[in-house]
Amino acid sequence: MRWTVLDSPIGAFSVATDDDAVCGAHFGRVESGVDVPGDELSGRAVAELRAYFAGELTEFTVPVAARRGSEFERAVWREMTRIPYGETSTYGEVARLVGGGDPGAARAVGVACNRNPIPVIVPCHRIVGAGAKLVGFGGGLPRKVKLLELEAGVALRRAWS
Repeated sequence: MRWTVLDSPIGAFSVATDDDAVCGAHFGRVESGVDVPGDELSGRAVAELRAYFAGELTEFTVPVAARRGSEFERAVWREMTRIPYGETSTYGEVARLVGGGDPGAARAVGVACNRNPIPVIVPCHRIVGAGAKLVGFGGGLPRKVKLLELEAGVALRRAWS
């Protein structure tokens, strides 16, 4: 795994690639294996992240691969990628979509969000509590708010232009 760090509006953000996919992301600076020269995939991932943070990119195209996680977690992460840019879904809605009829499934979705190995690119920030309540986020609620505000602003500008 090779890490590259970029500065962003939400602070330092690290992205990891292996031979064929983005396989990790982290809020903050990861120092181990940082900035491997000549890695085309890392360069693509950083370029897409910079474009996203600049409000120019609404859909990531870099390949991603979660190298860990239970089947349920992977199903939740796949569902996250289906939430449109600038929109949100609730933990309960995601639980229903991944087949969790159990009332505790919404809580399990929250755990899966917290374990998301590729935040931002796999947009766990788009999942909110019932009634659109902002609850929990591995990167901290201020970062979640900034990401949601960024996307909402871009979505509104595009809709009105």
